[in-house]
Amino acid sequence: MNKDYKYWVEKLEMLAHPEGGFYKETYRSDGLIPKAALDSSFGGNRNHSTAIYFLLTAENFSAFHKIASDEVWHFYAGDGLDISVIQEDGTYECIHLGNGETEDQVFQAVVPAGAWFASEPTNKKGWALVGCTVAPGFDFEDFVMAKRADLLREYPQFEELIVRLTRD
Repeated sequence: MNKDYKYWVEKLEMLAHPEGGFYKETYRSDGLIPKAALDSSFGGNRNHSTAIYFLLTAENFSAFHKIASDEVWHFYAGDGLDISVIQEDGTYECIHLGNGETEDQVFQAVVPAGAWFASEPTNKKGWALVGCTVAPGFDFEDFVMAKRADLLREYPQFEELIVRLTRD
């Protein structure tokens, strides 16, 4: 039976995510990494790991942002998801997360700590349900939403992409 995205949002009890789409935290480890053991990009202690479900629809996108940890993305259902990544050195990569229907789709990929990234459904009329695992664990204190003007100043070669995938 084919299920639409509304089914998953309701079944998984997902909430609106500040970067766009919907999410549900599914795991937060009990173990903590002390701030003293982490690099300076972390403002305090962090859980060993966290995980969420994340769902994007064609009407939305996940705006450019960055976090202090590596983030592993996993594909679950729907259409593919394109993850645009701008590395700190200015190199660009588009990760095609999906079910392998096209040669360039992968089931799992990593966005490295400190990289700017945004995502949108591959099918402009579709949706994608994915998972994100973060280690050290995610904390909104480590989340930085991109400001369009700042990204354009730093990476003018990606103007069309930045304008399309930022909100200000």
